[in-house]
Amino acid sequence: MAPTQRQLKDIKAKQISGAKAPKASVARYLKTLESKLVEEAKSVLLLKGIRCSDAMATVLKDMRALKAPHAKLLSKNNVIVPFDDEGQQSLDFLCTKNDASLFALASHNKKRPNNLTIGRTFDRRILDMCEIGVLRYKSLHDYAGSIKKRIGSKPMMLFVGDKWNLDNECRRLQNLLIDFYRGDPVDKLIVSGLDHIMVFTVVDDPQTLHNHDPNIEIKPVIYQRTYFVKLKKNPNGGRTPLPYLVASGPDMDFKVRRTQFATPETWKMAMKQPSAIKSKKVKNHTTNVFGETIGRLHLEKQDIDKMGGKKSKALRDADKIEKAEKRAADEADLSRESGELAAEFKQTFGFEPVDMAK
Repeated sequence: MAPTQRQLKDIKAKQISGAKAPKASVARYLKTLESKLVEEAKSVLLLKGIRCSDAMATVLKDMRALKAPHAKLLSKNNVIVPFDDEGQQSLDFLCTKNDASLFALASHNKKRPNNLTIGRTFDRRILDMCEIGVLRYKSLHDYAGSIKKRIGSKPMMLFVGDKWNLDNECRRLQNLLIDFYRGDPVDKLIVSGLDHIMVFTVVDDPQTLHNHDPNIEIKPVIYQRTYFVKLKKNPNGGRTPLPYLVASGPDMDFKVRRTQFATPETWKMAMKQPSAIKSKKVKNHTTNVFGETIGRLHLEKQDIDKMGGKKSKALRDADKIEKAEKRAADEADLSRESGELAAEFKQTFGFEPVDMAK
């Protein structure tokens, strides 16, 4: 089992003081905690609260199926209230112990029925949390005959609604959902790897709009739908197949109840990227809309007339032929002009001009 945060501090203190080195298993684990330029897939820890209904337990099982193999589900109930200081300390401890940076806590009580709290950590401390109330849920078992996603595949995610861009709370929730479901970071994708899509549609709560009270803040309702992408042959021809969406679940309608997002200073630290992975700007290089790289060269002004070069034999013969043709054309023009002048002279004076050169 991985050491806790306290044990890590003790081990580092022993190393500084010159004490005995830790065990090989602990040393290997400490090496995995070192900073990385590119993060691997984040693991999620799924927990049950003080009281958890069977419906919310099903939600956790379906979330484990969606996040597999980067998910761990704890079967026992935990006395944790996530928005209290003690509850957050417990979550920090459990996430550190199970080496998970994401968590989801399901609970059910009279005040907050079908309650689900999702969040993430940064530097072994809670960064963001969002408490949602599940209004309607359709599990994977309700789609028994449909095809399910492959283990470890990455989802395509679509966010429908203006609130995702206009409302600050929805924008932070969108970032949390992307971080929660995104999976392994990859450089390239194959078409067959895009096997499912998750659609999140945000709308205003129709009940709140109907019974509008100025003192009550209008909370949006989010509809989550999951579809399997079935690829079929394109009837019009071509190598790229056509995608067809098949409802595969899970489907969820939920409403945001409480949120606790990071402060601007902590958020800035969490978003900081190492300079080694930042792409360096290349001068005089641009990319057009088709993804083609266009370069610009800066050269001095060149005088082509004064530029000399070695000519081949064929080019020299061509120059001689061109000069001979030009000379013959000039002589023909001169003879024609002299003939015309002689004809005009004879017409004027009645005799031909005398050629003085003879």
